[in-house]
Amino acid sequence: MHANQHANLDDAVAVFGAVRPRLFGIAYRMLGTAADAEDIVQETWVRWQGTDRTVVLDPAAFLATTATRLSINVLQSAKSRRETYIGPWLPEPVDTSADPLLGAERAEALGFAVLVVLERLTPLERAAYVLREAFAYSYGQIAEIVQHTEASVRQLVSRARKHVAGERRCPASPAEHRRLLDAFVRAAKTGDLADLERVLADDVVSYSDGGGAVRASKFPVRGRETVAKFVRAFHTHFWDGVATTSTEANGQPAVLLSKGGETFAVLTVVASDQGIDQVLWMMNPAKLSAVATRVA
Repeated sequence: MHANQHANLDDAVAVFGAVRPRLFGIAYRMLGTAADAEDIVQETWVRWQGTDRTVVLDPAAFLATTATRLSINVLQSAKSRRETYIGPWLPEPVDTSADPLLGAERAEALGFAVLVVLERLTPLERAAYVLREAFAYSYGQIAEIVQHTEASVRQLVSRARKHVAGERRCPASPAEHRRLLDAFVRAAKTGDLADLERVLADDVVSYSDGGGAVRASKFPVRGRETVAKFVRAFHTHFWDGVATTSTEANGQPAVLLSKGGETFAVLTVVASDQGIDQVLWMMNPAKLSAVATRVA
């Protein structure tokens, strides 16, 4: 390898390194799991290495385009994977303590409630929404990335926004969010029905994602009374010997549940002025690695 090839590769590494957090942030928001996002970042690097970089005028745009298009391809083929997934599918929690915006301009499309809604969008709607709302790309830039007209990109973003807004109540403040989550955990441990009902919204839904790997409810549980009774029903054996650690995942309060030093679940809630709207039990072992390392 000649010296100038070395220098070229060093340049390629430096350019890629600077954009890497953004690439991960785009892919994570599109795919909902850190492992899939990591794969996209690796594949983007492989493509970058094999590209004639002397003709790339804007490396950051080239890399973001590559990562977005690869993510769209994965989403298109992932539809069948999701359809065969056992029980509710929830996003994988990621640690945002070091990078609160996860490589983005804004913290948009990072909270669990929005990621769950994004699952119901088409891959193109999801891409357009993520690039516009989290990364503040112009409609023109997004049109180039997804190879559609600017007018159709505006429509994609607008449809996605309507979906997200339609599902969203006024979110609770971070302090109130934490208070409701902690109160829920306390009531869940004691199995106190009145305390549970006090923090739950009337139309609360509880989702458990075990991915078929662990025992978890395969169906969403709906309604204040039903959810409260469901949580009380398993409180005696479920919480036995369980340590709870307050943490933050995806920019919002969460609780790590561990037994014998091993994290086996991440519990979080979606909260509004109505109380807790959704209870999210992330229990699929394959989706806990990004936060589990923090309990040492």
